[in-house]
Amino acid sequence: MANMPNDFWSGWIIVLTVFSFVVMTWSIFSIYFSRKAKAADKALQENEPVWDETLREGHAAPPMWWFWFILGTCVFTVVYLMMYPGLGKYKGAMEWSQDSRVESKYANFEERFADVRETIAASTLSELQANERHMLAAEGIFSRNCAMCHGEDAAGQAALFPNLMDSEWQWGGSAEAIEKTIREGRTANMIAWRGVLNAESIDQVANYVASMGKGATHGHPGEATFGQYCASCHGADGRGNEMLGAPNLANEEWLYGGDLNAIKTTIVRGRNGEMPAFNDRLDDVQIKLLVAWLTRDLMLDTQVAKH
Repeated sequence: MANMPNDFWSGWIIVLTVFSFVVMTWSIFSIYFSRKAKAADKALQENEPVWDETLREGHAAPPMWWFWFILGTCVFTVVYLMMYPGLGKYKGAMEWSQDSRVESKYANFEERFADVRETIAASTLSELQANERHMLAAEGIFSRNCAMCHGEDAAGQAALFPNLMDSEWQWGGSAEAIEKTIREGRTANMIAWRGVLNAESIDQVANYVASMGKGATHGHPGEATFGQYCASCHGADGRGNEMLGAPNLANEEWLYGGDLNAIKTTIVRGRNGEMPAFNDRLDDVQIKLLVAWLTRDLMLDTQVAKH
């Protein structure tokens, strides 16, 4: 209420609020204390209608506890409108607003966790990964911002959102590439080949792609079509191109499904997966914790391999 777009609406709300309050107050007074109301009550009692000889309508004045209850609400309303926003642009004596409350909470958060945030900002990814409390905080950030798409376990879901717990990353699995993905987002663009390839060519290239991760494919009927239309993005060997976001087709990891029908659907209709940018939603410390959490298993595997 303290952020009315213009004076007209602010004034209109003030008029409606005050008018409604006055009408309600007048109505209560007229029912309980006006002479006309008392005279009407007396006349009704003296001339009480009777039906069927003994059936009386009956009449009783409103109980006084109603009056005291309504009076209490009126007093509360007046005090509230004096202290808090409720009359257009008037902010009230307390000058309370949702924005100021959020800003206050955020300032308290910054003050309370300033030292912890500075420690996180100065730590390496490996140091963060060795700290269980930091990893629990990172998991909480993931649950609030990422799990609705990638699943609570980050293993992907619905054959639409990729598994973040394996070593296959469409745009690169390095810490730098993952940070860029989180900050800037990604938009894939697998074009639809319907209308360019005929049904026979689609069947052949789909079979060729499906067989890539299973062994030698040299001499396959779909090899030539793949080389002409697909190799420019996915590479002649089908191992993909992280710079373009073209996934590796020569393994058994599939985002949209690796059976023949799913592959044909991808070729015919194309795919346009989108990862939104979180640079405006998450701060540097939160993004750093996420990167550390997402690369933890990968770095552990690398360390084991070195030993």
